[in-house]
Amino acid sequence: MSDVVEKTLTALPGLLSLDSQPGSNKLSSSSKLGNLIRGITELTSKHEEEKLIQRELTSIKEQVSSPNTSMRQMKELMVRAIYCEMLGYEASFSYIHAIKLAQQGTALEKRVGYLAVSLFLNESHELLLLLVNTVLKDLQSTNLIEVCMALTVVGQMFPKDMIPAILPLVEEKLNHPKEIIRRKAVLALYKFYLIAPNQVQHIHNKFRKALCDKDPGVMTASLHIYLQLIEENPEGYKDLTTSFVTILKQVVGGKLPMDFNYHSVPAPWLQIQLLRILCLLGKNDQSTSEIMYEVLDESLRRAEINHNITYAILFECVKCIYTIHPKSELLEKAAKCIGNFVLSSKINLKYLGLKALTYVVQQDPKLALQHQMTIIECLDHPDLIIKRETLELLFRITNAQNVTVIVDKMLEFLRINKDDYTTIDLVGKVAELAEKYAPDNEWFIETMSTVFSVGGDTMQPDIPNSFLKLLSEGFDSVEEDRKLRLFAVDSYVSLLQGEPGKLPQRFLQVISWVLGEYSCLRADLEVDTVLRLLAKLLDMKTTSSETKSWVLMAMTKLCEGGAGVSVARGVYETYSSSLDTVLRQRAQELQHLSQDPELRARVLPRHTGLEPLEVDSSLSFLDGFVSEALAAGAAPYKPPHQRQEELAQAKALSLEPYGLSLPLSMSSCSITDRQSPTLLSISSGLSGNSNDLSHKGGLRLDGVKRVWGREGYLAQREPAEESAHVEVPSTLRSPSQQGVADGSHSQTPTHTPTPEPELEKQQLASSLFVGLGSHSSVCLMGKSEPTPQRFRRKARSPASSSGASENVSHSLVSPPITVDTLMCNNLLDSHITSEPDVSPLEQTPPLSLGLAAANGSCDEELPDSDVKGSSPSLIGDDALVAADPAPHEEPPKDLLLSSYLPAELSGLSHSEITPLSSDQSLDLSACHVHKEGDLVLVVFIYNSSDSDIQQILLELDSEELEVSCECDGAVGGARGHSVAVCQYSLSVKRPSVHVELVGTVSYQFPVGTPQSGQFSYKLPLSSFIRPLTLSTEEYGTMWLDFSHDTKQNLTLISDDPEPLAASLSVLKKKLQLHVVEIIGMEGIVACRLLQDQPCLMHCRLHAGTLAVWLRSPVPDLPDCLMYFCQRALQEH
Repeated sequence: MSDVVEKTLTALPGLLSLDSQPGSNKLSSSSKLGNLIRGITELTSKHEEEKLIQRELTSIKEQVSSPNTSMRQMKELMVRAIYCEMLGYEASFSYIHAIKLAQQGTALEKRVGYLAVSLFLNESHELLLLLVNTVLKDLQSTNLIEVCMALTVVGQMFPKDMIPAILPLVEEKLNHPKEIIRRKAVLALYKFYLIAPNQVQHIHNKFRKALCDKDPGVMTASLHIYLQLIEENPEGYKDLTTSFVTILKQVVGGKLPMDFNYHSVPAPWLQIQLLRILCLLGKNDQSTSEIMYEVLDESLRRAEINHNITYAILFECVKCIYTIHPKSELLEKAAKCIGNFVLSSKINLKYLGLKALTYVVQQDPKLALQHQMTIIECLDHPDLIIKRETLELLFRITNAQNVTVIVDKMLEFLRINKDDYTTIDLVGKVAELAEKYAPDNEWFIETMSTVFSVGGDTMQPDIPNSFLKLLSEGFDSVEEDRKLRLFAVDSYVSLLQGEPGKLPQRFLQVISWVLGEYSCLRADLEVDTVLRLLAKLLDMKTTSSETKSWVLMAMTKLCEGGAGVSVARGVYETYSSSLDTVLRQRAQELQHLSQDPELRARVLPRHTGLEPLEVDSSLSFLDGFVSEALAAGAAPYKPPHQRQEELAQAKALSLEPYGLSLPLSMSSCSITDRQSPTLLSISSGLSGNSNDLSHKGGLRLDGVKRVWGREGYLAQREPAEESAHVEVPSTLRSPSQQGVADGSHSQTPTHTPTPEPELEKQQLASSLFVGLGSHSSVCLMGKSEPTPQRFRRKARSPASSSGASENVSHSLVSPPITVDTLMCNNLLDSHITSEPDVSPLEQTPPLSLGLAAANGSCDEELPDSDVKGSSPSLIGDDALVAADPAPHEEPPKDLLLSSYLPAELSGLSHSEITPLSSDQSLDLSACHVHKEGDLVLVVFIYNSSDSDIQQILLELDSEELEVSCECDGAVGGARGHSVAVCQYSLSVKRPSVHVELVGTVSYQFPVGTPQSGQFSYKLPLSSFIRPLTLSTEEYGTMWLDFSHDTKQNLTLISDDPEPLAASLSVLKKKLQLHVVEIIGMEGIVACRLLQDQPCLMHCRLHAGTLAVWLRSPVPDLPDCLMYFCQRALQEH
C-alpha cells in the first residue's frame, strides 16, 4: 500500500476524534472508515467496488434510521456517507440526517453536518430551506466557531430567495472584532452580489470600509467584490485608483506579514488581483494611468525570482501595461519580458509568452516581427498546446495578404487534431477568415468545403447557416453572385459524383440546399442528373433522417417535367410509410408539388429576393380571442417561469416580496404577482406584452457580440527601422517597401548562403508576417487594412430597415454568428443599410494617428478607402463653421467650443464638452444636448494645423444605441484652424446602465497619406429618460400589459414631514420622472426611454424604506432604472 494511504489512515483518527479532551477514546468508526478505504484499495474490478459500496450504503442507511443512533455515531456515519458520495455513489437518504446533525449536534458534530450539507446539496435543492433557521440561529450565536461555520455555508451555497432573511445579520458581522468573522462576512456578501447584485447595492460604502480594513485578509477578500464591480462599471470607481496603487506598493514592498508570502514572493495572488483591477481602471484613461506607472515599474523590477508564481505576476503586468495609456519605458520593459518568455526553452514559459504576445499584438503588431522565426518554429512544436496558441496568434495578425498561408496552416493542424474543442474553435476561425479575406471565389468555396469536411458534425451549426446565408443574400455585384453560386454548384456536383458516403452530414445538408437552389444556373447540367445524385444520398445507410429531410426538400424544388414526376413517385412510395413523421411529410410535399407546377411555382418561387418578413412577436392578432375568453371567465395566461416561481414561493418562507430583486444582467422577468399594485379599481389583467412597444419595426439583432474591440492603446512608434530587415518577397512588396529593402541591401555586406531549411522558414515568415511592417496597415481584430473585405452583404432597401440610422458593425469584422436556422439568418439582416458611395483613395500606407482621449480611445490604422459603416457622416463645406485664424495652434477651450453649437441647440442644456481624441492636426470633442423628445450628440472637429484638410469621414456605431446622422453634407474639406460641427440623433436599442459609442475618424491632406483613428464616448442611460404623462386609468391599463419587472427597497428621505412626496420629488427632479398620483402611503410614477419605451413605477412606504416596483415591456429597463433611482436617493 502506498505511503499516502498509510499516512491518511494514520491521521484520520486524530482528525475525526469525537472528544477534544486528551486521553479520550479515539473514534471507533475510524477503523470502520479505515477498513472501508483499505477494502476499496484492495479490490481489482469496478464491479467488486460497486458491491462493496452498496453493502456499505445499506449498512449506513439502517443505522441512520435507527432511533438509538447517537449524535456521535451519526457524525461517523456522515463521514462514511461523504466518502461514498465522493466516489460517485448516491447517498440521498443521508441528506436529511446531515441537516439534522448541523442543527442539533455539538460544535464538532455541527462542523461535520455543515460539511456534509455543503457537499451533498446544491443551491436549488429543496432541502436547503430546512437549513435557513439553523443558519440564522448560528449567526446570532456568541460562539465564534458556530458563526464561522454559518458564514462558510452562506458563502458557498444559499437560496437566492432567502438572502433578505439573513442579509442584516451578515452586514453586522462586517463590524465584528474578530478578523476571521469580518473576512467570511465579506466573502458571503461577494456570493450575494454574484447571484443577486441588487440585494447588496445599498451597502457599497461598507465594501469601501472593508477595503481599508487593518487586517490584510479582510482587505484581500474585498478585492473580489471590487474586481466584479469595476468590470461592470469602471467609471464609478476611478476615485479608488490611488487606494489600489497604495495597497499594491505596500504588497510589493513586503509590508504584509510573512504568512502571506509564497516562495518568498509577497502575496502573489493579491498582486495579480490588484493588477487586474488597475488594468480595468487605467484603460483609455491617461490621468488614471499616470498614477500606476511607478508601481507597475516596481512590480516588473521585483518579480525576478525564477518561479511559476512570479511568471504569473509578470504576465499580468504585461497585460496591464499594454492596456492602459502607454508609457514608452514600460512598453520596452514589457516587450523584453515577452521576449524572454517566447525564447525560453521551457514549454510553460513559451506558452505564456505566446499568450502574452497574442494579447499585445493587437496594440503593437511590430512586436510579432521581432519573434517571427520563433513563431515559425512553434508551428512545428511537438506540443499541441504550443501549436494551438501559435495559430491563435496568427489568427490575430491575419490580413488579406497572408490569409491563404495562415488558413493552410490552420487546416493542416485540423487534419491531425483529435480534440473536439480545438476543432470547433479552429473551424470557426477559419470560416471567419475565409469570409473576410477570401482572394477569389474558388479559394473561398474550396476552403469552406474543407472546413465542412474536417469540422464534421462537431462544428457549430452557425457556420453552415452563415455560409448559406451569404450565398442566398448575395453581394453588391450580381455577376459576383452568379460566379460564386455557379462555382459552388460545380464543386458539389463533383463531390457527389465521387464518394459522398465519406462526407459529414452537415456538409451533405449544405450540398443539398445549394443544388436545390442554384443547380439551374448551370445550363449544361440536366435536372435528371442532379435528382439521381440526390436520390443516391437517400439510399445510403449512413444518411441521417435530418439530412434526408434536406435532400427531399431539394428534390421538391427541382422536380418538374416527366422525369421529376417519376422520381417523385418512387420517393413517395418509399417514404410515405416511414416511421419518421418529418420524412413522411416531406414525401407528401414532394408528391403533390411535383404534380402541380402552378402550386409549386407559388410555394417555391425561383430567382426572387429574400424579402424581410414582418414578425408580430407579441401575437397581437390573438387579442380579440383572449379578450372573449377572459370575459367568459377564463383564467389569465401565466408564463412558465411565473408558474414555477409562484410554486416555489408557495414552498418558501414567507418574506416581504419587495425584498426580492433580480441581477441587472438578467433580461428575463421574475414576477411573483400579476395584480395591479395600485389601490385603484383595476381588474386582474392579462399577463403578456401584446402591446410591447419594444418590438416596433421588426426583428433586431440584439445581444450579438462583435469579436473586435478597442483593447488598450497603440502607441505611435518610431520610424520603421526594425521592419526594414524583414525579408519580403519582391512580388508582395509595395514600392515604398521595395525602396527600403534596396537601400538596406546596398549597405549590407554579402552573406554566406543560407541552409535550405532555414531558407524555407524565412520564406514562410515572409508570407505569414507580410503586412505587419510600419509601411503597411493590418487588420487586428477590428482594425482595417488596405484590401477591403471581399464578401460584403448586399445593401438593403430603406423599406426593409427600421431606420437609416440602424448600425450593424460588419464592415471591419464579421460578427459571431448566433442563428440556428437559415430562415432566421435571412431575417436578421433587415436593418443593414447601404454603404456610402465614396470613391476610394489610392492605396497608400496610412500614418499612425496618436489619439490621447480622456474619454477613451485607441490608435487605429484605418485608410479612408476602407472605412465603412451604417451611418457615416461626411463633413462638407456646408457643415463647416468658419473660425478666424488663431495665432497659436492650441485647440479651443470648452467655452469657445460651446459657441459653435447650432442655433437650435444653443439654448438647451448640454453635458460638459469632453475631448475624444487629439493629434498634431485634428482634435475631436463632443457633448450631448438634451431635447424634449430627443438626445443629440454634437461632435466638434477642430483642424489645428495650418493646412487645409481635403477630406474628413466620421462614423459612429454602438451596440446599445441607434445612431442617426443629422448633418447631410457632401465630401469636403476643412480649412486650417476651423471647427466643423456634426450632429447625431441617439435612441436606445438595448438598455444598459452606461451606453457607449465607438467612432472612427479618417482624413487626408492634399499632400500626404490618409490618417485615421478611433475614439469612444460614454453616457449614462439616465440621459435618455423623459417624463411620460399619463392618467391614473391609463397607468392601470398599461401596468397589466407589461411583463418585465423588478422590486427593491430603496433609501427613504425620512427627514421630511412627507417622506414619500419628498422622495418622489427627488426622483422627478434628477431623473425627469412624471408623478401620476400619490394615494396615501403609495405613489405611481411613469417615464419613457427615448424613443417611446415606457416604464412604470409603483412605490409605497414600508418599514422605513421606499418599496419600489418597476415594470416595462423592455427587458433590462426596470433593473437599469432601479439603479439610477437608488443612486439619486443615496446622493440626495
